[in-house]
Amino acid sequence: MAKTLKEAAITTASARSKLPAGEYARRLDADAAVWYRRGKRGGVWFARWRNHGAGANYLQAPVGPANDVNDKPTDGLLTFAQAEAQARQIVAKARREAKAAASGPLLTVRLAVESYIAERDARHSRRKGRTVRSDAGQRLRRYVLGQDKRGKQEAVPESALASVALHALKESDLLEWRKGLPGELKGSTGQRLINDLKAALNGSYAAHRERLDPTLPAIIKHGLKAEKTDTDEAAPLARDNQILSASQVGAIIAAARAIDSEQNWDGDLFRLVVVLAATGARLSQITRMKVGDVQRGQSRLMVPSSRKGRGGKIASVPVPVGKDVMDALLPATTGRGNDEILLERWRSKQLAGSIGWERAGRGPWQYASELQRPWHDIRKRAGLPAVIPYGLRHSSIVRGIRANLPIRLVAALHDTSVPMIERHYGRWVADGLEDLAAAAVIALVPQESGNVVQMGRA
Repeated sequence: MAKTLKEAAITTASARSKLPAGEYARRLDADAAVWYRRGKRGGVWFARWRNHGAGANYLQAPVGPANDVNDKPTDGLLTFAQAEAQARQIVAKARREAKAAASGPLLTVRLAVESYIAERDARHSRRKGRTVRSDAGQRLRRYVLGQDKRGKQEAVPESALASVALHALKESDLLEWRKGLPGELKGSTGQRLINDLKAALNGSYAAHRERLDPTLPAIIKHGLKAEKTDTDEAAPLARDNQILSASQVGAIIAAARAIDSEQNWDGDLFRLVVVLAATGARLSQITRMKVGDVQRGQSRLMVPSSRKGRGGKIASVPVPVGKDVMDALLPATTGRGNDEILLERWRSKQLAGSIGWERAGRGPWQYASELQRPWHDIRKRAGLPAVIPYGLRHSSIVRGIRANLPIRLVAALHDTSVPMIERHYGRWVADGLEDLAAAAVIALVPQESGNVVQMGRA
């Protein structure tokens, strides 16, 4: 097309007025051109480009009617410059669509999300040793893919974003989806949802780079970036009522021991709470601890690293603990192999044809919800009705800060980062630094007396 195309003078209204009826072209690139068709009642613009796929050698699409009166922008009529710009857009869009469809089915947001959900579900199932659904899948089905009516939950329609093709995805599509999220969606839940969608889209781009535009990652980044808060005050992650004193932590543990005994937990509940309090680790970490992670000789617990982030972490973090914690864990380690799960609990099943239940063996703790009901009884017994299990982690972090441990050490012991500590526990960091700074204060102003020493002057 580039070698045989004969270009004509169609760039001005005056030049076009001298042309007889027919079709005339100006090149856009080697395989595309903007065309002008002159008829008895005026001229029109259209785009034509080489078709590199199957079918016709060339494809074309209308652009719009031509302004053959002058070269000024007019409503409904296009100058050459306007027609050329629109023709380039038409050709670029057609080429993107052809490229996206060349190697398989059209890639859409729905396909990207479904692939991501399958990957996350498979990962969680491997970790649990049975088929489970991930939290990410539940969020994305509810707010992106849509879901049928389930129990008391009403059916949720598919979002408009789900049907958008990845090669045609725009920043405005993502912003419009975010604007449509329910206002009552909690900040942390909403951010997890956005992070899940971002991971799904980026994962699809990584898997199909040859079929997608290189600008897609930037579109995803800016369309799903974290929103800035409208306040100058930083909101701490930990509320004041979640920072417990040593005596309050002791009250929680004592209450756990009592509830454990009353509800026949056989020490399982008590040991779980003791390890949460002693390490400040997340529940998902300590439920993966093995018997061999209790190192009595070194008086420490080896806490598995969290599965957050992209890897590159050490396998476990050594956390020093006292003899009291080691003694509390002794029943869970005596006579057991090092590779067995440290913290277990009884499983129960309902008797056939009865409302009664019986124990059906022991297994590891699996869900945070398993702690919900006994925790309600624990905090009520301890006289701390507002405290949550995560409060033990907050308290452990703040306890390290107040002990003037280096922030890097506090972060390492709790499997987090220094920026995260500074961002969410900045108030307590500042308090600890203030104490250190106060110790360095010296008297600067000389005391008034009869024996005043004149200072030398330069």
